[in-house]
Amino acid sequence: MAANFWTSSHFKQLLDPEEVDVVHQQDKDKGITLEEFKLIKIHMANYIMKLAQHVKVRQRVVATAVTYMRRVYTRKSMTEYDPRLVAPSCLYLASKAEESTVQARLLVFYIKKLSADEKYRYEIKDILEMEMKILEALNYYLVVFHPYRTLSPSNLARLLRDAGVNDTNMTQISWGLLNDTYKMDLILTHPPYLIALACIYIASAHREKDITTWFEELRVDMNVVKNISMEILDFYESKMVADERLTTAFIKLALKP
Repeated sequence: MAANFWTSSHFKQLLDPEEVDVVHQQDKDKGITLEEFKLIKIHMANYIMKLAQHVKVRQRVVATAVTYMRRVYTRKSMTEYDPRLVAPSCLYLASKAEESTVQARLLVFYIKKLSADEKYRYEIKDILEMEMKILEALNYYLVVFHPYRTLSPSNLARLLRDAGVNDTNMTQISWGLLNDTYKMDLILTHPPYLIALACIYIASAHREKDITTWFEELRVDMNVVKNISMEILDFYESKMVADERLTTAFIKLALKP
């Protein structure tokens, strides 16, 4: 993996939010709205997390898989690339990229166990074929830098000490927030360290800790940190989404959730 984010393919592939929130024409033709497009990606991120729990891989593998899935749909339509197959295939590819390989047969076993519909009980050949399509869609760029590096236990403890904070709850809150950012497209639009700082910013506000001076000393663009924070908070406000809306979106894609 590239050692420097600023020279990595990840940095070079950062997108503007307007480039991410785009419903492809094939999906539009099926009546998929932008809101439904986002809902399906959230659902698929949750599905990857559920599969990962069964095959027992690290959180970093999950995060990389979700990032791949989200990158794919900036370039390919859901009509063309079935989300039900893309999600596990991204997990399979990410496990190899993060050197935590999952056997395809084990993944297929749990896909079948979790799927109520035989149509989506994929075989090994389906995963391997979709893996190659995903690689092409990603232009073979597999490097992903995650905010987890900034918020590693040692780094976060040091950052909080520098900020004059001694609060173990802030650590837990920051990590919980960070895990949830993968239900959004933030990893495609912002450098990972800014996402991490936004999580600390929200956690400090929640715990009523004033670390304004510390943020000023970091010399980061606080407008960006606050904007990311607002995106995260907006996500939580809209989290209570009716299941019927998601079901409708899958029906339009001729996919049964």
